[in-house]
Order: sequence, then structure tokens, then C-alpha cells
Amino acid sequence: MCTSVLCLMCVSLLFRTSLSCYQCFVDIQDSLRLCWGYSLTKPNIRNVDACFRKLDRIFNNNGRVIEAGRVGEGYDKRLKELLDAEILPMAKEFDKKLNDETVYEERLQTAADNFIAAASKLPRVSGCFPPCGFQSAGAVYNCITCQYDSCEFPLDCPVKEIKAMENSRSQMWCEVPFHLPDDMEVIWRFAEEVETQQVDQFKEVTAGVDRLYSIPSTSLHHQGTYQCEIYSGQRSIVRLYYYLTVTPQVVAGHTELQEIFDLSLLPGGQLLPASGGPPRPHLLLPSPLLLTACLTALLLLLFLSLGALYWSSKPEKTSHAEQEDGDEDLGFLKGGKIHVVQ
Repeated sequence: MCTSVLCLMCVSLLFRTSLSCYQCFVDIQDSLRLCWGYSLTKPNIRNVDACFRKLDRIFNNNGRVIEAGRVGEGYDKRLKELLDAEILPMAKEFDKKLNDETVYEERLQTAADNFIAAASKLPRVSGCFPPCGFQSAGAVYNCITCQYDSCEFPLDCPVKEIKAMENSRSQMWCEVPFHLPDDMEVIWRFAEEVETQQVDQFKEVTAGVDRLYSIPSTSLHHQGTYQCEIYSGQRSIVRLYYYLTVTPQVVAGHTELQEIFDLSLLPGGQLLPASGGPPRPHLLLPSPLLLTACLTALLLLLFLSLGALYWSSKPEKTSHAEQEDGDEDLGFLKGGKIHVVQ
């Protein structure tokens, strides 16, 4: 026989390196009552240590028990209820009574199977959504550590780049794919002209519950990094970053004019190659303005050619008689009559 102190020491030594749902939820005193009458078949003596080793094998080292205990947040209490319903009646029945080890084997294995079947029906975890944020809804209960495991993602999300034209509207949404608490608070901060995630470089611009940050008319001084941090109580849940690049309208207009100029004047309709790389020919169609100018020039040239051909084909009148005949013809016309000269 062993004293209560000795039995407690045995329990501590046996379960020191191997935890599971059994030790997470079953009190040590109830385990002592359960194992009090554990009797070995050969030799026929009571052995509490052997009982604890059996509990360790059936519950603590059983992967099916551990997996069944991976429930969503808040359901660990239900796990305790399920395990107590299997172990406590047995502990009461076996307390201060001798029972053969074969009886323990059968009854404990049945208890473990019943726990696995019932716990497996409890709601599972909703899952973790990478790459960032503290996601409490994604935590699972771990029977090895007797606590919930978080998703273990960093609070800071990668920087997203946003481009905007000067004087245009810019919008940034502080959105995440996982569930957020109802009491959340949203704080927007700004680091001017730099792309950074260094917290000390940001200055607070707004605080409240609005996850949308809007700039009605973007100007050059709006360029920089925007940080959106979501709180719940005093705890930070996630930090999102947006780097806004603003393009001046003058630069944009100059770029468009330069492209039109290159298309119109360069031979073959090719653009100049970009610096730092080999020339890359591009076959481009001429602009409508250039086509109109070319067609007008061709038509004008055609009319000039036809006029020159007409005047060059008319015979010259050099004799005096021919000149008189011409005067007579004019006289006929001035008299208001038309005469046919045969």
C-alpha cells in the first residue's frame, strides 16, 4: 500500500512528460480513486503504478484521443464534461475495491472510445488565414499542452502598393479574411514620403471604427505609407500597410505627348529603346492625324499633276489668221448668238 503523498508523487512522475486530455480534465484525486484497486493477475497484488501506465497508454499516448480533443474555442469545457462522464462513475465504482487488470483494460478502453466518438462531433476550428494577424477564432485546443494554440502569424501584414493620379480619389480598405470582434477600434496612421513598417515613423490621423480611409483629391504630399491597426480592448489584432505613390498630372501629360511624338516621327513607327537594355523594335500603326495629312498631300499632288497635264496638251496659236479667227469667234459670242463654223 502507498500513502496519499506517495501516490501523488507517482502521478506527477508518470504524467510529467506526457500530457493529454485525460490529465487536462481529470483531477488527480479521482485518478487515485480509480486506480486504488488495480490488481495484477500475476502475481495477484495491487499495483497503482501499473494502473497509471495503462491510463497513459490508453489516453495520453493515444493519437485518436488527442485529435478528438482539437475543438474550437470555448469547447474545452465540453471536453471535460465528456471525460468526467466516462471516468467519474468508474472511479466511484472501483474506489477501495480490488479489480483485475483485465477489467481495467476493458473498461478504460471503452471509456476512451466513447470519448473519441463524442468529442469528434464537437465543432472544429474555423481555420487560420495567412499571412498575418492574431486570429483567436482559428485557435484549437491542444490536449498535449492543455491550452489553445493560436495561428502564430505576425501582427504586421506585408506592404501593399497603391498608385494614384494627382487630383484623383484614393481609397484604402482595412479588411482581413478572418472574423473581427464587435468591440474593435480602428486607428489610421501615416508616414510621409517613405515606404516603411517602422512603427515610430507613423503619426496618427484618425481613430474610430471606420475601416475605409478615403482621400477625395490626392496630392503629392499624400504620398507615403498608411498603416491601419485594429484593436480589441487593449490588444492589437492586426496591422495593415499601404504605400501610396502619386503621379503628377504634368508628368503624365508630358509622357502622353512624348509617346505621340515618337510614334509620328521615328522611322518605321518604332519607339526609342529604354535605357539599360537592347533595342526592341515595335511595329506600331500611325496615328489618325498622320494618315489624314498624308492623304491630303497625295490628293493635292494628284490635282496639280492633272492641271499641268491639261495645260501642256493644249496647242499654241501663233499665226495671224488663227488670231483673227479667234477674234471673230469672240465677236459671235458678244453678239449674243452662237454660230457653228463649218
